[in-house]
Amino acid sequence: MQIIGIDATFDRYADLLDLILGAFASMDGRIDPPSSAHALTIEGLKQKASAEIGLIALDGSEMAGCIFCKPESDCLYVGKLAVAVAYQRKGVGRLLLARAEDTARSLNLSGLRLQTRIELVENHRTFAAWGFVETGRTAHAGFTRPTTVEMRKTL
Repeated sequence: MQIIGIDATFDRYADLLDLILGAFASMDGRIDPPSSAHALTIEGLKQKASAEIGLIALDGSEMAGCIFCKPESDCLYVGKLAVAVAYQRKGVGRLLLARAEDTARSLNLSGLRLQTRIELVENHRTFAAWGFVETGRTAHAGFTRPTTVEMRKTL
């Protein structure tokens, strides 16, 4: 498995969008509000890649997963971690998070931060097994109940 950075030469945004939508499809009907992945477009992904650190896991030419990271004052925010259905539970997500950890260290940041939906308890368990701890719960605009769990990993 090869990890590549999304740079100015990257030209597979349609494939990347398909990867994210496919990986997030299992959340449809499970989370409220629906995933922001549904609002992504090719142009939006291009903007995201120019504003954040985008990494892709490749198996040959096949996109196995992706992650977007954004430096914050004290940590690296991890968003849109997506693993293609055919590659789930095969270490791709962990590999991408390891690269995010390397990126955080190279930026002298002390940890990773992410958010996962409250309903996705299997994600909470997986991230906890990978060293993340819950640090809070937040609500999307218009909701009076928590909709997300924030988790951090100290490096």
